[in-house]
Amino acid sequence: MFGKIGDMMGKLKEAKQKMEETKAKLETIEMDVESLNGEIKIRINGNRKIKTITVSERIKNLPMNEFESALLVATNKAIEEANEINEGEMKKIAMGMIPGGLF
Repeated sequence: MFGKIGDMMGKLKEAKQKMEETKAKLETIEMDVESLNGEIKIRINGNRKIKTITVSERIKNLPMNEFESALLVATNKAIEEANEINEGEMKKIAMGMIPGGLF
C-alpha cells in the first residue's frame, strides 16, 4: 500500500516539476497579433501576459468608443492565440502523466 502512495507522490512531484518547466517555457514564447490591418499590434506570451501594445496614429484619432472597441477585439484575439499555445503545452504534460495518453 505504501509503495503505491510513494509512487503517486513521486508522480505528483514529477508533474509539478514539469508544470514549472512548462510555465518557464511559455514565458519565453511570444507571439505578435495584429488587428485592423496592422493598426493595432499586441505582443503576448504563452502565459497570456501582454508584453506590448502598439497603436497607430490613425487609430488613436478615432472616436473613443471605436478606439476602445478595436483595442478590445485585438486584445481578445491575442488572448485566444495565447490560450491555444498554453493549452497545447499543458496537454503534452497530461499525456505524459496518464497511461496510454488518453488526450
